[in-house]
Amino acid sequence: MSKSVFYHAGCPVCISAEHDIVNLIGSENIEIIHLGDNPQSIEKAEKAGVKSVPALVTPQGNVLHINFGASIEDVKQ
Repeated sequence: MSKSVFYHAGCPVCISAEHDIVNLIGSENIEIIHLGDNPQSIEKAEKAGVKSVPALVTPQGNVLHINFGASIEDVKQ
């Protein structure tokens, strides 16, 4: 089984969502990518369909936008 990918920017909304997602699906089932620390991953997130963070990309390629912390455009700046 492939892992889900959780993209975030480190804001309080993102950190709270990260903790909840990890508790729900387990840390072994998720890859966490902090786009502020890993800006080279922004393009990959956009290609996956991420429009805002926090967002979870499922193994099937579905993008679940969770709450709203920042748009992907804001993360680029």
